[in-house]
Amino acid sequence: MSQDWYTLDELSRQLGRDRREIEKLVHRGRIPGRKISGDWQFHPAEITHWLEQEMREYTDRELALVEQTHRSGEVNDASPVASLLTLETTQVPLNARTKRSVLETLVEVAGRTWQIWQPAAILAALQEREAVLSTAFDNGVSIPHPRNPLPDAVGQSVIAFGKTSSGIAFGAPNRGLTDMFFLILCRDSRTHLQVLARLGRLMQTPGFLDKLRATEDSVTAYETIVEADQHLLV
Repeated sequence: MSQDWYTLDELSRQLGRDRREIEKLVHRGRIPGRKISGDWQFHPAEITHWLEQEMREYTDRELALVEQTHRSGEVNDASPVASLLTLETTQVPLNARTKRSVLETLVEVAGRTWQIWQPAAILAALQEREAVLSTAFDNGVSIPHPRNPLPDAVGQSVIAFGKTSSGIAFGAPNRGLTDMFFLILCRDSRTHLQVLARLGRLMQTPGFLDKLRATEDSVTAYETIVEADQHLLV
């Protein structure tokens, strides 16, 4: 099989789920795939996009499984978010009042690492992703990211966090306002999904978002995120 496609068995291992369960979901049209020469095959990018949407409804246990099956050599498995977030890529308050200015400012914050090689390309990719479907959640958090990895635009994977002083319209499903933003810029899909799953688990941690929302400066926000990430068991 071409390295650009997963077989049914490879997808089962990739997702950490029983092959028969995956096959049923494929036949029901729940997982994007196609038959080539009589065999089911799956494009990695399509699976990543599908999994991103599925993860929005996952439990902590399901998200932990995604973490385990998408471990990346670029992060510390015990604290993947803290591996890519630094104090210099944490900005509280984030001075932005519109969706576009949030994205522009987050790219600037991430650029403090000197790992952002093509900021204009990254900004365009972020806007394109938001145009397809907003990355905002109902809890006032958004996780902006490109639809596909941009290895030529990023030297090393990086996370930037910002919290605006007041909420803005960012496209949340409940039309609520968003005030906390985690920008994810990863060089590959495996790292991206591991980090995305971890952030999903952090958002489900009791009290975490309230504590983070109450922070008033970058240092306190950074320490709050790192502490929660390091104490979350896989």
